[in-house]
Amino acid sequence: MYGIIDCDNCYVSCERVFRPDLNDKPVVVLSNNDGCVVARSNEAKRLGIKAGTPYYQLAQLFPNQKIAVFSSNYELYGELTGRVVEIIRQEAPAYFRYSIDECFVNLIGMDEGGLKQWGEQLHERIRHSVGIPVSIGIAPNKTLAKMASHFAKKYKGYKHCCFIDTDEKRLKALRLYPIDEVWGIGRRYAARLEAMGDHTAYDFAVHSREWVRATFNNIVIERVWRELNGEDCVPDEEMAAKKSICTSRSFPTMLTDLNAIETHVANYAARCAEKLRKQGSVASIVAVFLHTNFFREDLPQYTNFQESRLITPTSSTITIVKTAVNLLRALYRPGYRYKKAGVIIMGIGPNSPIQQDLFDINAEQFQRMSRLDKVIDRINKVNGTETIVLGSQQYASKDGTGKADVFANAIRHDFRSKNPTTRWTEILRLK
Repeated sequence: MYGIIDCDNCYVSCERVFRPDLNDKPVVVLSNNDGCVVARSNEAKRLGIKAGTPYYQLAQLFPNQKIAVFSSNYELYGELTGRVVEIIRQEAPAYFRYSIDECFVNLIGMDEGGLKQWGEQLHERIRHSVGIPVSIGIAPNKTLAKMASHFAKKYKGYKHCCFIDTDEKRLKALRLYPIDEVWGIGRRYAARLEAMGDHTAYDFAVHSREWVRATFNNIVIERVWRELNGEDCVPDEEMAAKKSICTSRSFPTMLTDLNAIETHVANYAARCAEKLRKQGSVASIVAVFLHTNFFREDLPQYTNFQESRLITPTSSTITIVKTAVNLLRALYRPGYRYKKAGVIIMGIGPNSPIQQDLFDINAEQFQRMSRLDKVIDRINKVNGTETIVLGSQQYASKDGTGKADVFANAIRHDFRSKNPTTRWTEILRLK
C-alpha cells in the first residue's frame, strides 16, 4: 500500500499557523515580487478569486471585500512543511517528498486493517504539532493514492483520510474522478481523451490495453491506465518527476566513508544541473536523500532527507553540487552502511528572466558561470561525457564543515509575514 500526504492550501495554511485570526477568512499568497495570486484559501476560492489574478486587480475585482494578502515567504513554508515531513518520517516505514506540499509514503509491512485509523491519527498529530491541515490518500498504488487524497480533501466524512482498498471502492472513485485531474495525464492528453468521450477516469480505464497502446503509443499513458486498473508500476524514483528532476543510484557496495558518498552525490547533482540546462530551466530548491539497505534487517537502519532553497534560481553545476554536498554532510551519520543516495532539484522554471539577489551574486559573475557551463557542456558533448568534471566529482572535500552561506533576500515582498521559527529578530512576542 502507498499513501500520499497533501498539505491543504499549503502556503495559506502556513500563514495561518501564526495568524489564527485569519481562519475562515479569505486569504491569498502572491508570487515573487508580489505579482499575482498563486495560493488561495477555500474562502478566497468561493469569492471567485482565480489563480494568476494580478495583485493590482484584486481591489477593483472584489470591492468591499476584506482579503488578507501575503507575499511568498518560502523560508516559512520550507520550515513548517519540513516539520510535517519530519512527523511523516517518524510515522511511516519509508517516505519520498514529491513537492513542497506533498509527500508519498510506502506503507509496506503495516497492517492494512489499521491503515485508515493510522491516516486519521497522522492528520491529528500534524494538525496538533504543526498547525497545518493535511489530506491523506491510501491505495494499492501511487495514482490511486493521489486520487484518494482528492476525495479526502473534498468530503469531510472521510475524516481527512480516504482509503481505497477494494475493487468496489476503486471503481466508484474512478467514476467520480475527472479525466483531466488524473495524475500523469497532462492537459494535452486529457483534451484528447475528452474529445473521444472519456470524461472520467473510469471511461479511460475500461478500454483495453491494446487500444491504449494503439491510440497513444506512450509508455507513461499506458502506465497510468495500468495503475487505474489496480497495478503498481510507477517506480519510486519517478514520484518527483512532474515537479522536479531526480538523479539517484544504489551504490555498488554499501559505503561507510563520507568522502566516498560525497563523490557519488556530487556526480548526481552535476547530472541534475546538466538536465536543467538541456531543457532551458533553472531550479530554486536542491534536496538530497540518503538511506541504508532496507533489506539487511541484521544491520542498523537510517534514512533522511533535507533540502535547501537557493535565493537565485540557477542551473550552475558549481552551485548545485556545492549545495548538495553541504546537505549530504548535514544528513550523514557515522556508524551506518549506506546503500543509496539521490539528488532532487525542485522549484523548476524557465531560465529567463531570472530574479537575481543583490547579495547572492552580481550579474557579471552570473553570466561568467553561465558561459563556463556552456563551454563545459560543449566539450563534454564533443569529447564524451565527463571529459571535464568538478574536483568534487572525483575527490570529495576534506573540510567537512557543512557550513552554508546565508544571503539576504532582495526580492520584493511588501506583504511578507515574519519568520518566528528561523530568525531571532522575528520571534513571537506575547503581550
